[in-house]
Amino acid sequence: MKLIPGLLATLLCLAALPCASAAPAQPVQPSQPSSAQRQALPVLRAVAEQYLQTQAAGLPGQVSIKVGQVDPRTSLAACPAPEAFQQPGARAWGKTTVGVRCSAPQAWTIYLQATVSVVADYVVAAVPLAQGQPVEAGQLGLVKGDIAAMPNGIITNLAQAIGRTPTASLPAGTALRIDTLKAKPVVQQGQAVRLVSKGANFAVSSEAKALNNAGEGQVAQARTRSGTVVSGTARAGGIIEVAI
Repeated sequence: MKLIPGLLATLLCLAALPCASAAPAQPVQPSQPSSAQRQALPVLRAVAEQYLQTQAAGLPGQVSIKVGQVDPRTSLAACPAPEAFQQPGARAWGKTTVGVRCSAPQAWTIYLQATVSVVADYVVAAVPLAQGQPVEAGQLGLVKGDIAAMPNGIITNLAQAIGRTPTASLPAGTALRIDTLKAKPVVQQGQAVRLVSKGANFAVSSEAKALNNAGEGQVAQARTRSGTVVSGTARAGGIIEVAI
């Protein structure tokens, strides 16, 4: 008896024989790394924030730190000890950038934007200040603001400005910086000074004559009685400390 092919296939299926599926085979999708294998992004912000808090520990006033969000699409291998850092010379306050890196088991580096505000009192000229004239306490005032957004060297203590002389005339309201005020000389040219050399268990001093003006901590030169020129660090009371 001659069977129609379609009927034969039906009979075979009814007889519990395996039937081929007409649907095409589906490709196998590669498995995605589990969440345990990826770095938790909030940890990176926390590491950067902790770094900035440490750097700002010595700043005066009220410190506020904001670290930018990490792109949620970022996928990094999990790191047991991510480390925050900054490029040499970068400021750790104001608008800044902090890097977070991992060295093992897989090396990677990511950079985060951050803003560090430091609200504190800073010193301003209450009246116009004349070039070369020593600054007096009555000529100064205090203003509160974000010193992190200002240039380096902003003076925050009145004592840092009193007695110094402006290197240029300054209008009232000017925020004072260390580099715009010259320290009062503790050693003056032509003055008789005492050279002091100190060691672990001894100190030697001799007389000399200063060859230049120098403020506290600045380099001063002097000529000894024998005619030798020496350099040292100027100190209050007409003293020049000479390194041995």
